[in-house]
Amino acid sequence: MDIKETSAPSGSLIAAYAARDGYYTDGFETPCEQGVTLPDFMNAFYTQFLFRAERVVLRFAARAPSTDSEVAALAAGTSTRLAIWQVEDRRPDQVLLREKSGRTASWLQVDDGLLRFGSVVVPVAGRGGKPTLGPVFDSLMGAHKVYSRALLSGAARRLARS
Repeated sequence: MDIKETSAPSGSLIAAYAARDGYYTDGFETPCEQGVTLPDFMNAFYTQFLFRAERVVLRFAARAPSTDSEVAALAAGTSTRLAIWQVEDRRPDQVLLREKSGRTASWLQVDDGLLRFGSVVVPVAGRGGKPTLGPVFDSLMGAHKVYSRALLSGAARRLARS
């Protein structure tokens, strides 16, 4: 699967975060068939095997269960919540979901034959008030990028099979 790391597209819901000092943003993209909609992408993303495993972890670790029907409602726009996420903003081609602590957000976009997935990590005040992501996130950066690529790849494969 051809997954490329990319910067935040101008005008995207993640772009404002990318411009903020100390904030971490990333983005990954892969080609898709024309005609894939944001709800298609959201359903494929949040119901794929890898993300189902994350949902199981969240059920127990965060006491935040979720179901495929809740994914379908989120994708359709009839719900604004899924497990630990709340819709921060949504447009016909993209959605930004903020995690309940406010420290992270996830972004999905379908645009001109591309599927895009990205993340935001909000810094906290470090020594002297300088924004920092913290040692935990810094140590997990490599794993985060591998996981992000795997999630996007899994969703793209799922869409290609349907």
